[in-house]
Amino acid sequence: MLQGLDKVTARISTFEVPLDGTVRFGKLLVTVLACNKRPPEEPPESAAYLVIQDTTATTSPPPRVFEGWMFASSPALSALEHPVYDIWVLDCKS
Repeated sequence: MLQGLDKVTARISTFEVPLDGTVRFGKLLVTVLACNKRPPEEPPESAAYLVIQDTTATTSPPPRVFEGWMFASSPALSALEHPVYDIWVLDCKS
């Protein structure tokens, strides 16, 4: 489960991306390669390995604007830096 903010329209959207699947969010392609969630007896934490590409570029394949682990409890630790969009992890579903 991811959440995204379109900074131009100020709209927040919640969307699901299947493991090894790709979803379009605005002009971005978001792919989730891994998702880990701690067991209930540990402090809550979800982390996802994301690859985010910007389709506004004229190159093929679209350039990666983010690749790495993103943590639900600390979205600023490893954040997408994009002028129009913000994306953060909410949870991993089993």
